[in-house]
Amino acid sequence: MTMSHPQSYEILLVPEFTETGNSGTGGPGQAIRSAVVDATGETGESGYPRYSGDGMVADIDPATHTVEALLVDGSEIDYGLSARIAERRGPGNGPENGSEKNSDD
Repeated sequence: MTMSHPQSYEILLVPEFTETGNSGTGGPGQAIRSAVVDATGETGESGYPRYSGDGMVADIDPATHTVEALLVDGSEIDYGLSARIAERRGPGNGPENGSEKNSDD
């Protein structure tokens, strides 16, 4: 059976702003953490497919590539952070990473 949504994504946690400059975070727009998440075959409470891996659990809308729900190490992300995702494709399915999409949480 073929699933109609991507089987994995790379999620990047990105600071939206900084109050006092870079503060060692790499500055606005650069990822402070990333994870590759794979489809679990389950549907999350948001109604979208659930993905999990590397300490992150996400419900992602496959039509818009929007992160609808995200837990990092079991907790919601802090205000001021957003999630960017890039579709990951396996061998023979095209480039390793697709285009990045922004998603605010």
